[in-house]
Amino acid sequence: MAIVKATDENFSAETGSGLVLADFWAPWCGPCKMIAPVLEELDAEMSDKVKIVKLDVDENQQTAGQYGVMSIPTLILFKDGQPVDKVIGFQPKEALAELVNRNA
Repeated sequence: MAIVKATDENFSAETGSGLVLADFWAPWCGPCKMIAPVLEELDAEMSDKVKIVKLDVDENQQTAGQYGVMSIPTLILFKDGQPVDKVIGFQPKEALAELVNRNA
């Protein structure tokens, strides 16, 4: 499954069912660029368990504000539309896999 680009308009639909890891990021953010390939690997290895969506906070400030995103990257794990876990800053793949498995 490919990583989905979410917007203010489709965010709730994209995170509404199952386990979804939402990456709140921006193009100018260094740690966001570092975590992008980690998320690609996670998607390749765990797409049966979790869907990954990316939300550009510069273009979609409403959703970022709704979830209290103050610094990026912020990754929020949703289960059936409800936020269940959150990590801020760069995370190694193992930590993200553990986050997913803990909530699966």
